[in-house]
Amino acid sequence: MTEEMLAHPWFGTWLAALLAVPLALLVHRLGGLVLVRITRPAPALHAMVLNCKPVARVVLPLVALLLVFQAAPNDLRFIGTVRHFNGLLLIAATTWLAVKAISGFADGVLAQHPSDIADNLHARRVLTQTRVLARTAMTMVLVAGGAMMLMTFPGARQVGASLLASAGVIGIVAGLAAKPVFSNLIAGLQIALAQPIRIDDVLVVEGEWGRVEEITGTFVVLKIWDDRRLILPLTYFIEKPFQNWTRHSSQLLGAVFVYADYGMPMAPLRKEVERIVKAATEWDGRFFNLQVTDATERTMQVRVLCTAATSSLAFDLRCKVREGLIDFMQREYPQFLPRMRIESDGMHEKPLHQGAHAVRAAYPMGQLAQEGVPPR
Repeated sequence: MTEEMLAHPWFGTWLAALLAVPLALLVHRLGGLVLVRITRPAPALHAMVLNCKPVARVVLPLVALLLVFQAAPNDLRFIGTVRHFNGLLLIAATTWLAVKAISGFADGVLAQHPSDIADNLHARRVLTQTRVLARTAMTMVLVAGGAMMLMTFPGARQVGASLLASAGVIGIVAGLAAKPVFSNLIAGLQIALAQPIRIDDVLVVEGEWGRVEEITGTFVVLKIWDDRRLILPLTYFIEKPFQNWTRHSSQLLGAVFVYADYGMPMAPLRKEVERIVKAATEWDGRFFNLQVTDATERTMQVRVLCTAATSSLAFDLRCKVREGLIDFMQREYPQFLPRMRIESDGMHEKPLHQGAHAVRAAYPMGQLAQEGVPPR
């Protein structure tokens, strides 16, 4: 039995393979320890090495087996099939290793720029660039790996050559069909480099207020204030206009509009606005004022401007100011609330609010203009 095994044509090849695999695992073990220690000062490379270690445990033995099978005699039975199968496994494992390397490097970069801080503009810029570029690179690696695996089959090479040689019309049709894919790919690169939007940016798109929750290789997920999700293709943000409230800073200037009768004195109203704004925790201390910005035949328009650090705080501050002003006017100057009056003859000498025959209809007191939508 032993003599038959020693005389078998595959004995030397399998013996070499049995020795090569443990040797490759030993190299993986020692090399991994060395690389982990060397890359520790560089967080991105260190994260990449840690992410690649499990996959490298598969790649290195396959490389060792490839060397063994290539050194085997060509007249061995099934050696071609074994080499082909080993090559397919190696391509797949190498592709997996490249994807893990890109993913690990991206994780290492993101770990150095946490976005859960107050001033996270730079972190969100890095987050957007890293995620979009990493996903684009991983997509390209997967496509290249699949193409290399197909090219190992002679039949696939012949089919590909014949298609390239004779399928002009088919190529045009395929190009038109693949246009959205390539358009989104290019749009993704433009978004990553030019950054018209970033992760966690506050946008107004299609009349909806929301935050950028995710940017994939083909679309952007916008989380609307009421927890709905608006899905838009990447090309939308290259081809169409939209509002970005946090392009350079998250600070906003909020506007509150109320309407009052012409008899309303401005001095106590300004004093009350100052009290409300300075007492509000949402105000960032930069600026506030009150002005009469318009006058109609019935009322005057009073506008209050106030600043906040974020859009969410700006919305809450606007609501607080609006409620405070309405409450102040109701309590201290109810006679100057907006009203529509119809008076009979002979009543002109009486104060408007004391006319016995006046028919009064309520007029909206807190009409908004340019208020946006709730931030939650």
